[in-house]
Amino acid sequence: MPAKPHPVVFINGLWLHKSSWQPWESLFEDAGYRVLAPGWPGEPDTVELARADTDSVADKGIDDVVAHFAAIIGGLDASPVLIGHSFGGMIAEKLLGQDRAAAAIAIDAAQIKGVLPLPLSSLRATLPVFRNPANRHRAVMLTAEQFRYSFGNAVTPEESAMLYDKWVVPAPGKPLFEAAAANFSLHSPASVNTRNPRRGPLLLIMGGQDHTVPEAITKSTLKQYRYSPAATELLEFGDRGHSLTIDAGWGDVAQACLSWLGRKGL
Repeated sequence: MPAKPHPVVFINGLWLHKSSWQPWESLFEDAGYRVLAPGWPGEPDTVELARADTDSVADKGIDDVVAHFAAIIGGLDASPVLIGHSFGGMIAEKLLGQDRAAAAIAIDAAQIKGVLPLPLSSLRATLPVFRNPANRHRAVMLTAEQFRYSFGNAVTPEESAMLYDKWVVPAPGKPLFEAAAANFSLHSPASVNTRNPRRGPLLLIMGGQDHTVPEAITKSTLKQYRYSPAATELLEFGDRGHSLTIDAGWGDVAQACLSWLGRKGL
């Protein structure tokens, strides 16, 4: 039986299949946590099925994903710890702000409303979606070269190619369009209740070499929480890119998450 009172729910971001959390799941189970990695709404069970059925995730937006995970959390017998990567990190932040979690760890989290920096590398990383407005309602697959720039720039070309073959799936374009318009929308789905004084602790993790979510975005995200007395902390892995949850160094990031949860008594 798991020894920890709070289950851990892993939330993947765009382009990585939910099964990419498998090494994390094993590590956290060994640490005494009950773990779940349910994936996004409509996400097929395997990478192969996801690549074959792009329509299953097409046109899924931020609110759809939040509602999906909120329903899963509602069926748990204890408030969970949420660990999300990229857009999964944003989803974790939203759910934490809604008091649906005991704590959250947002790794290279997508920008929330109020975050203004938009580095050129981030624009280039998302160009495969934004080059066609119709992609708002489609699922888009990265090429191996695009993945190399967006995720695998801090690892060898060989490792980037291996990660691409193992984990990459088509992703809905809609969340990216919603995030891009967030600061021009009064009721943007990318809004997060950063002022909630009662929420659980939040850890923001950033990779210093990340092209998709450069450190300027994560540092600006941290500032959005300055009006809340709830604990918000920042941890940087200076030599890591957006692939930090799946590449050969994933264990360092995962162990840092376990250590932080231990310090928080979770």
